[in-house]
Amino acid sequence: MKKKLFLKNAVILTATGLLLRAVGMLFRIYIAGRIGDEGMGLYQLIFTVYNLAITLASSGASVAVTRMTADWLAKGNGSPRALCRRLLLYACGTGCAAGALQLLLARPVSRIWLGDERAALSLRLLAPSLPAIAVGAALRGYFMARRNVASASRAQLFEQAVRIAVVALLVDRALPLGVEYGCAAVVLGNTVSELLSCLWMLLSWRRDLRRFPKAQEKEKVPAGYAAIVAPITATRGISSLLVTVENVLVPGQLALFCGSRSAALAQFGQLKGMAMPVLFFPFSFLATLSTLLLPEIAEAHSAGRKDQLRGLVTRTIRITAVLSVLAGGLFAAFSSELGQLLYHSQEIGFYIGVLGPLMPFLYLESMVDGILKGVGQQTATFRYSVLDSGLRILLVLALVPRFGMKGFLFMMLFSNLFTSLLNLRRLLWYADLRIDWGGWVLKPVFSVFAGWTACRFLFLPAARALPLPVQIGCGAAIMAGVYLLFLWLCGGIRREDLRFAAKQKS
Repeated sequence: MKKKLFLKNAVILTATGLLLRAVGMLFRIYIAGRIGDEGMGLYQLIFTVYNLAITLASSGASVAVTRMTADWLAKGNGSPRALCRRLLLYACGTGCAAGALQLLLARPVSRIWLGDERAALSLRLLAPSLPAIAVGAALRGYFMARRNVASASRAQLFEQAVRIAVVALLVDRALPLGVEYGCAAVVLGNTVSELLSCLWMLLSWRRDLRRFPKAQEKEKVPAGYAAIVAPITATRGISSLLVTVENVLVPGQLALFCGSRSAALAQFGQLKGMAMPVLFFPFSFLATLSTLLLPEIAEAHSAGRKDQLRGLVTRTIRITAVLSVLAGGLFAAFSSELGQLLYHSQEIGFYIGVLGPLMPFLYLESMVDGILKGVGQQTATFRYSVLDSGLRILLVLALVPRFGMKGFLFMMLFSNLFTSLLNLRRLLWYADLRIDWGGWVLKPVFSVFAGWTACRFLFLPAARALPLPVQIGCGAAIMAGVYLLFLWLCGGIRREDLRFAAKQKS
């Protein structure tokens, strides 16, 4: 019964994640078409500060509520109503504190730190959403403890629908007043959707509590919320702060190179707000693998089954390499076409083409980071994250004023290669494994080169008269087919991986 429930929850989480990521990418394309490159740059700056506030407001709330509620239920204490009320009040308190801080500091942060006072209005409009985000995170923790992910997933879908509706209603009315008000319309949609999503989850929580008997709880409400939340908030807060510093520095350093704040914001928005979401979209499919495999890896680690752990880690890295090399090859092959189709921009196509081959390292880093946290190596991942952020800040200061966006792209290439290799080295050491150069590197790279050659020199020259979406779709299918065929012929796809995939599907 527990296995069926786990698989059901995995399917719900995976389907919701794929749908939300797809809709989110299309929504971002819509926003970029309305507020333009400079507007996307300002939007990214606003969310850089906002994400730091979210970290302070809600980090650890979901984990704490999940652990404390699950422990409460395991002890047979009856309805967790009183426990959850107290935990929700704690979460609401931290959210209100973060919201008040952002509201009060919106103008000085915009003027002094971001260097753009146009961000102040949007930061003020986002402040009321922080208590709702904190309470929502706590409620998601409750639903995870109850193994009821459907309620949280429905709330996320409802939230995205409200956000899109509000932005579509307001953005065209606000844009004639300027980019500042266009961004304000977009973030207002975020605030309204977060508030309504929180209300949705509160109603779902009250309905779920009715399933418990009305008898009073057997024990007093335990303490311990702060002990769980504080270290998580501290570690995530430091990482988030360093990322915020980097993102705030980039437009200013770009402005030193190109001599225009508007041009710098436009380039920053093109890369961070438009190209990167496209590049990370295929990771949704690897998130499915993460959902299914990471619990098994954590269980093998807890039980001390080293051979099973090595087998699972090897399979995870191999499948990640196979899928991510294909994604990187597709981005490299169709970079200019994707930039033209999605944004009507050659610059964004250039960014996709440069960063596309980096995708295997980015995807591998995300997967390996999750595995390391699942086997208790989160201290090492935090140390690598801080080291990486410090290195990125130094490179931004050293390279971007001299080389502009080329310097920033080099920093991204070097940084992600450096961090992914550090994490991989740590995982291989922990699991007592060695790099499989043939299965993880040479065979996928050779196969994707064969697919790229067939697509670029055989299909695309004959398909120029076809509509652009048809070119991309058919070309990607041909390239993927040739890639998988060559990978199969050279032994890069193993029978045990196919049996594992069939088992998970069943």
